[in-house]
Amino acid sequence: MTINFVLNGENVQIDCEPLEPLLHLLRDRLDLTGPKEGCGEGECGACAVLVDGAIVNSCITPAATIDGHRVETVEGIASTPSGRRITEAFARAGGVQCGFCTPG
Repeated sequence: MTINFVLNGENVQIDCEPLEPLLHLLRDRLDLTGPKEGCGEGECGACAVLVDGAIVNSCITPAATIDGHRVETVEGIASTPSGRRITEAFARAGGVQCGFCTPG
């Protein structure tokens, strides 16, 4: 099926399997590696993205359900003024990704 949605402010039209996890669509087909697969069960939050401003676990969200919606990943958030402030604060504090979840 073909879905249309806004990803980090850009219109996207892409074919997907209705039950394909949003996480796989983002990482494997749209090359956005910010969301990670940690548990694969919607428990850890490593795959969290915003859909219409609400946090969802992309590993358990079927890609078909985002048709017509707005999706923001960490890549999109990092380019905003708030995201830049957060990134700078992490850098000043020496904050790093823990490395527990899948690299990349």
